[in-house]
Amino acid sequence: KAGRALWTLGYLNEHHAHSDDFADRPLPYRAFLNNHFNDDGMQFSYVLPTDIYAEVGGGLFRGDAFPFGDSNSKYFGAWSSYAKIGGDLAYDQTWQIGLSMLNGETDDRPTNDDDLTFTGNSNLYITDAKYTYAPTGNSKDQLITLQGEYFLRDENGQYDDLAAGTGPVDFDGRSSGWYAQSIYKFAPEWRIGARYSQLYAADVPAGLTGSSVDANGHDPYSISFMGDWTNSEFSRIRLQYNREELTRGNDDNQFLFQYVMSLGAHAAHQY
Repeated sequence: KAGRALWTLGYLNEHHAHSDDFADRPLPYRAFLNNHFNDDGMQFSYVLPTDIYAEVGGGLFRGDAFPFGDSNSKYFGAWSSYAKIGGDLAYDQTWQIGLSMLNGETDDRPTNDDDLTFTGNSNLYITDAKYTYAPTGNSKDQLITLQGEYFLRDENGQYDDLAAGTGPVDFDGRSSGWYAQSIYKFAPEWRIGARYSQLYAADVPAGLTGSSVDANGHDPYSISFMGDWTNSEFSRIRLQYNREELTRGNDDNQFLFQYVMSLGAHAAHQY
């Protein structure tokens, strides 16, 4: 397929946000993909002729979307590859694991401080896993899901503070993050869930100390709890609570009320 799409990358990226189990994306998706990666490009995939589900694929992209941005290439500035396997453990259990990578070049990518930009290579590696268990043998009645992903970003290049005028600062570092969540559907219309997300920032050189990319030894985290009621496959009401500490000493307590509605024909969602 070609065009602009939510490409296969990790587990959540190719899912539309309205099909997510929580009102917001976990921290690694926010930090490393700005919620999702949907650059212009093309992708191929091949389901292998094996006894269990096995799929491989990859893509070529313009390189304009985060984590790249402002690619000067007329053709392709980023590429991806992935592999997934999965299957049934029994009539009431399923599993899937995957590995993905997204690599490319970025030119003057902005940070939280608009004057501080990054130019260089950005490589993102993701591993994901999901397990489902239907206690009654019918997933429409009851279902327990366990899901998680781990992200590793390796970047090397230069940060340039346009406002300070101090010149480029060389950077070569790794940052990472992960999340784990569990959802329990205890009745056909009712679900509850919990999620934990954590980020680990890269160490910065002396020239970036105190800047917007300096975490000052703090590892941001987020804890979420949700409960939702599904009236039909076209509507859902959700109540969610988040407790986040994205910067040291600044706790943020959030209460979210969400109504999700789908109109018209809609294709089936991914596993």
